[in-house]
Parts: sequence; C-alpha cells; structure tokens
Amino acid sequence: MTLETKAAHSAAIPPLEHKAEATTAASPNAWDPQSAELRDAFGEFLSAFEHFKDANDTRLSQIEKRMSSDVVTSDKVDRINAAMDEQKHRMDELLLKSSRPGRSGVSTGMLSHSALEHKRAWDGYMRKGDAFDLRALEVKALSTQTDPDGGYLVPSETESEIGRVLSEASPIRAIADVRQVSGSSLKKPIATTGAMSGWVGEEETRPETAAPVLSEMEFPTMELYAMPAATQSLLDDSAVNIEEWLASEVQIAFAEQEGTAFVNGDGIRKPRGFLSYDVVDDDTWSWGKLGYVPSGSNGAFATSNPEDALVDLVYSLKSGYRSNANWAMNRSTQSEIRKFKDADGNYLWQPGLVAGQPATLLNFAITEAEDMPDIATDANALAFGDFRRGYLVVDRLGVRTLRDPYTRKPYVLFYTTKRVGGGVQNFEAIKLMKFTAS
Repeated sequence: MTLETKAAHSAAIPPLEHKAEATTAASPNAWDPQSAELRDAFGEFLSAFEHFKDANDTRLSQIEKRMSSDVVTSDKVDRINAAMDEQKHRMDELLLKSSRPGRSGVSTGMLSHSALEHKRAWDGYMRKGDAFDLRALEVKALSTQTDPDGGYLVPSETESEIGRVLSEASPIRAIADVRQVSGSSLKKPIATTGAMSGWVGEEETRPETAAPVLSEMEFPTMELYAMPAATQSLLDDSAVNIEEWLASEVQIAFAEQEGTAFVNGDGIRKPRGFLSYDVVDDDTWSWGKLGYVPSGSNGAFATSNPEDALVDLVYSLKSGYRSNANWAMNRSTQSEIRKFKDADGNYLWQPGLVAGQPATLLNFAITEAEDMPDIATDANALAFGDFRRGYLVVDRLGVRTLRDPYTRKPYVLFYTTKRVGGGVQNFEAIKLMKFTAS
C-alpha cells in the first residue's frame, strides 16, 4: 500500500472524528474559562506550534533542495519543539491545580449522619491523635479492616477525592479500566478460544462442537504508601481542611509510583506494567503476548516516509478496538513525531482544540506517559490501543492513614496506604512499535 493510499484510508476512518468528540465530552471541566493564566498558556502553546510548522517547513524544503538542512534552521526547530514541551508541561500543572477542590470542603448538610460522625471522628484523630471515637465507629460497623497498628480508614469523601485526583495525574489510570474490589485480588475468567461452530445442510447430522477453552487471570493488589508530614500548628489551624490537604499531599507520590508500575512494573510487590509482557512480531502474535510493528530502522523511524509505520500500527489493531484507541508515549517521542507530515503536507500531530484536550496523532488522542522508554534500538517506545479494554487497574476499597507524631518530632507523619493492582486483561487490544528495522 502506498503512502498516499494509507493517508487516504487514515483520513476516512469514521471513528477518528468520533474519538476527538468523545475526549471533549469526557472532560467537561478540563478547561476553566475564568482561568486567565491557563488561557494565556494555551494561546502561547498554539502560537509556538504555528512557529514550529513554519520552521519545520523551511527545514524540509532545504532537505528537498540540498539533501540536508541548514544547521541554524534545524536548531530553531529543535528549540521551538523543546519550548512546546515545556509549555505543555506548564499547562498540565495548571490543569491539575485547577482540578483540586476549593478550600470550602464538603458541605456537612450533604452527608449522612454516620458519614458525618466518621468525618468528625477522623478529623479529631488527624488533628489531635484522639482515636477513641474512630476506633469505636469501626468496631460498631463490624469493619474487618479495623487495625490500630495499620491505621484507620479515611472518610469516603477523602478516598473519593484521592481517587479523582489520581485519575487526573496518573496517565495510564486515566485511560485504563478501573475496578474496585473488597478482597486482596480480582480473578477474571477469560475464554481463549470460542465455541466451535459450522454450516450444515437441513437434514445432515450435527456433530458435537468443542467447548470453549477457559482460563483464569488474577490481578492481586499491592500496597502503595505515602508519608506526608505536617507541623502541629498546621493541624491546629481550623481553617485548614485536613481531608483536602491529605489528598493533595499523597496524590503526587501515588501518581508517580502508579505511572511507573502500570508501564514497566514487574508484578513483584507492585502492579504488572504492559511493557513487562512478552513482545512478538504482530505477524506471529498469540494470546499472552503483545504484538509489535517495526519502525523500519534500528533505533529510529525510517528515513523515507517514517509516517508509514504509524499508519501500519493503527491498522494492526482490529477495528473494534480502534474506535476507542489512544497513543501512549513520552514527550521525547512526541517531539520527534511532531515533525511528520502526510502526503498532502498536513501535520499528523495536532494540538487539542481547547486547553485540557489532548493532542492527537492521526486523529487519535495522545496520552503522555513519561515512563514510556525513549526511542532507542529495540525499544518499545510507542503504544497504541484501547487501554480501557486492554489494561486493568484494580483498587482495593479503603485508604488507610496512621498518625505518627514520634518518628520525626516536631513533625507529625501520616503513613497513608492504599492497595492497587494492575495488568493486561486483553492482549489483542494493545499494540506496540518496536524501533527495529524488521
């Protein structure tokens, strides 16, 4: 298939436009029109992209005429490219900051009597270390998780807030399937082969068909912890919302650890990342492995028509998964791809239409996962797939906090834990690009 044909096919995929619409609908609060700082940052980002296109067009024109580009022009393209990455990073921080709740807290009128009672008891434990009421409430609720040595369950509102902020900050969690369990693991049956079937005549005998082959996949949860510190004066300040403070403190630590584990985790005391599974050429793919498409060159994209490999990767995924697919890559890989154009001279990478909407590649949303590897020989630096169906994140219900005023006096430590698991649940739904010649 020629590049022109591939580009035409790519532009004609019906789900492509649908994907951009779905992204906007899924993030109604992603852009705050009252945030002048965010609007200015997004405007600068779009302006930088226009300058980038002009500089890169000049570079490509010089290559066509002289077989090489001017050093000054190439340097200009790289500088603008790096500046765009920095501006995007700044917008991400502003968006994450705007996603945090205000300091007013949850209205007590919206809580049930038992929830309000738990909230007050937990607030007393956090501020003063008084665990009597909290311990009595958990015993009264017949909680199987009551354990003073392991901490106490945070109020459900605080747990929900931690989970919501994590969805904003943890890139793979944001696009994966997230399940909550009350036990230590989730077991999921999977049919590796379907029931046999066939065509027969009206009066012919019907031979017995083979039963489907079932196997069981297990996703155990592992303990993830953070230990923010506070001064007693902070805790004594009644104007400080302790729930919001705890959520904002632990989300960074939790998000960084999750981001690494969901991509590269080995499954030992942590979730198993999708890059830790066996990887094979997509032509020889089988269940239990992830298929890859070669980039066309060792440690790089092909010199000629590098965009062909991206189109091949898109079409290596079955159509049923493409409509909800995302790219996953780090900023370095995205900077390289940002220079690619199709046969009609259109850039394959495009910024989001509004701040908070992800950039797209071939009209599929890009998820920036900094734990994805850089482009290098044999590196699987690019992933494409329906992560909602392909990767499963398992959260055990309950976030626990243990107050420790002794270890680092005069600071009070809050040992906060949650249990998280993860792994690939559908090996057809995710494909990789391996940077190799074949």
